[in-house]
Amino acid sequence: MTGAKNPKTTISIPNPIVDLAWFSLIATCVKLLLIPSYHSSDFEVHRHWLALTHSLSLPNWYLDETSPWTLDYPPFFAYFERFLSLFAKLVDPTIVDLHDGLNYKSPSVIIFQRLTVMVSDMVLIFGIYRLGRKLGSRERNLIWILVVWSPGLLIVDHMHFQYNGFLLGILLVSLSCLEDGRDLAGGFVFAVLLCFKHLFAVAGPVCFVYLLRHYCREGGLGVRAVGGYGDGGRGGFCGSLWAICVFWADKGLAFVLTKLGFTIQVPTASFTGGLVGDSSPFAVLPRVTPLITFVLVLVALFPCLIKAWRNPQPSMMITRWVAYAYTCGFLFGWHVHEKASLHFAIPLAIVATQSMEDARHYFILSIVSCYSLFPLLFEAQEYPIKVLLLLLHSILMWFGFSSQFSQITSAKARATGQKKGDKSGLKESPGTVMQKQAFSIGWIGTSYLFGLLVVETWGRFLHPIFLDESLARADLYLARVPSNSTLLTR
Repeated sequence: MTGAKNPKTTISIPNPIVDLAWFSLIATCVKLLLIPSYHSSDFEVHRHWLALTHSLSLPNWYLDETSPWTLDYPPFFAYFERFLSLFAKLVDPTIVDLHDGLNYKSPSVIIFQRLTVMVSDMVLIFGIYRLGRKLGSRERNLIWILVVWSPGLLIVDHMHFQYNGFLLGILLVSLSCLEDGRDLAGGFVFAVLLCFKHLFAVAGPVCFVYLLRHYCREGGLGVRAVGGYGDGGRGGFCGSLWAICVFWADKGLAFVLTKLGFTIQVPTASFTGGLVGDSSPFAVLPRVTPLITFVLVLVALFPCLIKAWRNPQPSMMITRWVAYAYTCGFLFGWHVHEKASLHFAIPLAIVATQSMEDARHYFILSIVSCYSLFPLLFEAQEYPIKVLLLLLHSILMWFGFSSQFSQITSAKARATGQKKGDKSGLKESPGTVMQKQAFSIGWIGTSYLFGLLVVETWGRFLHPIFLDESLARADLYLARVPSNSTLLTR
């Protein structure tokens, strides 16, 4: 039987598209289950924009005041709503009726609008595929878990209701082009993103400096002019979430000065409302203006701009820089919302698998970012959902990072043992190194996350018992503290 041939062995190569399709299918099943859940006033905002862009001529889109929810997104998003309205009319003509459709909440409009968000998430799927297609299967799958199954996107887009996944997908496509060295394509896609939503312009200075240095100064022959996207500081609100320390300092000063006999007029308007301009001045400290926040954002961006100019590296660095820019906008910007944390949390998922330090930072940041979105869902029936989403995501992150870095550490240990030729200690060395390098967030990170549990326990269960209606919104402010303090310490 010496002449018998061994049967050919076939090596199965994982298909990233098939794997990503399964991840997306599971996420879609969860999204379908969330269709009947709570939706915010943003749901009516986007329904009205469907009617507005369908019923009126283009010159009147930004002039109509039939509803308080006037169109305040850039033109490309208006065209996107116009495109969706063509299908909305086929589903239910009342959806696109400018007058009869006001506050329309039939099952048809709820299902239709929920489905439009799910379908538009295909752009996010495409963007994350482009960014992860060159990585190893283990690393790639972990990134897909972090992004496709992001609890923040599920809460904001598929419950509260918005199209952040669609917009972030465009951002990821732009970043993938820049990382591939396709500077013109990346810059063009980023410009398209700004024409969909102007709040992404915070990363404009970083992209400008990077393209100027990497393309114009290093072989770009087709550039003749560089355009800008300006005047982003005329609308917005000074939210206490971006300057929570300043907010509490003002409240503390007002309390102390009142006790000392000074007359302090405490404003009654809310810092936490979602309406543009619906914010009050501080009681003691000077009022924050758009110019002040503009300067603060530029100052915070300055170190990143210097690094992008000196060493414009496309591989992964541009993603870090853009995420840092959105972090600066979240901390110091004038028009800020909790949902803006997704602008840096999603891109940072791409670099979280690069090192143990990145993973630790992302693990804490992702949990805190999701927790800061909890006030968006304030009804009792949604409480178990948001807690379960965050808990499952945290567990998946922990096991994913543990598996990722234990494999890397084991491989490094084997390589070290082979180089030294120490065969006797080869079996012991990997285990020893793996034990020392096991994924952890340290006692500071653990204590910080435990503090979230304390804040949530107080705000959800103990605050209504001990304080009743007094300081009714203190729990809301406490829930917004962690997202800012985490960013300040990263």
